[in-house]
Amino acid sequence: MQLGTRWAVGAEPPENVPTPVQTAIAAEEQELLAQGVDTSSWRWTLTWLERRPVVELDDGTTIRQHADGSVSLTRPDEDHDDDED
Repeated sequence: MQLGTRWAVGAEPPENVPTPVQTAIAAEEQELLAQGVDTSSWRWTLTWLERRPVVELDDGTTIRQHADGSVSLTRPDEDHDDDED
């Protein structure tokens, strides 16, 4: 695992985050905004696993890009295994 960086919700993700992952981040932020969630102190954390980005929000929401290029989003309240790799 390669360590990455953190940034605030609503801020631009780092440039090295692939466009499909950036799109998923923006969609999740819009969803949270629509729900009225106060994310003013929340941060995204970017790490790299097998040279693919894994982005986690402070609430546990995780966005990852898989080897085939697909992107998945898992929320902490979703109860399922994440063994798609």
